[in-house]
Formats: sequence, C-alpha cells, structure tokens
Amino acid sequence: MSPPSNEYRTIVILLAEDNPGDARLTQEAMHDAKMTNLMHVVEDGVEAMQFLRRQGRYADAPRPDLILLDLNLPKKDGRAVLAEIKTDPDLRRIPVVVLTTSRAEEDVLMAYDLHANAYVTKPVDLAQFMKIVALIDEFWVNVVTLPSR
Repeated sequence: MSPPSNEYRTIVILLAEDNPGDARLTQEAMHDAKMTNLMHVVEDGVEAMQFLRRQGRYADAPRPDLILLDLNLPKKDGRAVLAEIKTDPDLRRIPVVVLTTSRAEEDVLMAYDLHANAYVTKPVDLAQFMKIVALIDEFWVNVVTLPSR
C-alpha cells in the first residue's frame, strides 16, 4: 500500500497570527506561489484552540492539515497553544510550524521540546518573508506526505 499523497487534495492551513499585516502577507505569498490550499486565520490562541476543537463559531471548521503558529499571540500565547495541540491525542499529528519573530534560543528549544515540526523566524525584509512563506508552503504541500484527516 502506498503512502497517502497530497497531489490532488486541497490542503487546509490554520494560521494563528495576531498581526493583520503578517497574516495578509502570508496569504498573499501562498497565493502568489499558486498553491491550492485553503487558509483560515485566527488572531489569538483561544480562537486557535476553539477552531481546532470545533467549538462555538468554529463548529463547522475543517480539520487543518498544517498549522502555522505565531508564538506571541494574545489571550493564550503560542507556547500554550503548541503544548495543548501536542498533548491532545486528536490533534497532535497535525504538523505545527512555528512562524514567529523570536530568534531567542530558549524559544527555539522550547518549541522543539513541545514537538513543533519546524521553527521559522520571520524575516524583516518583505521579499524574504514572501520567499520563506512560499518555501514553507511548497515543502508542506508538495514534498511532505501529510496524514489523512
């Protein structure tokens, strides 16, 4: 039996990002890269967990194939969100890419200790930011085999 393929499947991405400018740029970068994915954006950690658990206004939310997670979220920071995701048997297989401004070694170590699948520091340069997001998308959509929903 061959492994599942992402080839003909729309990838659902949950972006947890409180900066509207960064959220817009991330969406634009993925659109510019011509990736066929569906991105949902939440602005804080509480919303992220409600989306993932399909609670409240997110009762009909799709299960994401990939989570892009900022560490510096209001209400519940990304560290707490990551810890909840990776200790929940129903959510822990969803790959989480930490996409944040922090370059602090303690944040990098903590993210990997909590089982983040990747840690990416947001570049300050706009062109580099767009390139990095496109590379994340390319890797997780076209290179990696994601688990079935």
